[in-house]
Amino acid sequence: MLLRSAIWPWKDAAVDALAWNSNWAWSAPLIVLTVILHVIGLGIINERAIQIEAAVKNRRHFLFFFGLVMGITTLFVTVLHGIEASIWAVAYRLLGALPDTRDAVLYSLGAMTTYGHAGIFLAPHWRLMGALEALNGMMLFGLTTAFMFAIIQRIWPPGSEAWPPRIRWPKRKNPPIPRARLQPAGSVSHSAAERIDPSSAE
Repeated sequence: MLLRSAIWPWKDAAVDALAWNSNWAWSAPLIVLTVILHVIGLGIINERAIQIEAAVKNRRHFLFFFGLVMGITTLFVTVLHGIEASIWAVAYRLLGALPDTRDAVLYSLGAMTTYGHAGIFLAPHWRLMGALEALNGMMLFGLTTAFMFAIIQRIWPPGSEAWPPRIRWPKRKNPPIPRARLQPAGSVSHSAAERIDPSSAE
């Protein structure tokens, strides 16, 4: 009994160390994978944004063009973050850290965005993975923020003449000049009475 009592604390420490190492063993490759995937995805999105920018040359509609590029970019980046959160959710399911896929996806999104209010918890020996996914999420959102700021800088650089937008009013045509006002130089205009009764001029 004394020997078992002496060995038991060491056994608990070994189990904790094994769980700690397992968390890192799974989380580190996931962090590397999602960061590489994120960078490649941002590169593809950047190429699409450049194509849209080259296709739309009409700067008279600058605000529409700017909103179109930023809207498409935001949509693609959101999908990219969702894919990366799903990768972590698949890992949780394979490890048995969460009971079903729906909870795994919801927990993964909460951990990656550091929302943390879903009321779902990992199995005790996998809880370190949640903190590591939050660390991963900070890296990914930092890359996204830098990328979107670069897009804004390229499309709408500081000091650009695109703002305020130039309003091109339609050219106003000059009204036609009445013939009565068109008289040759040196001519004398007739009075109103003469124009009414030509005999009065005699």
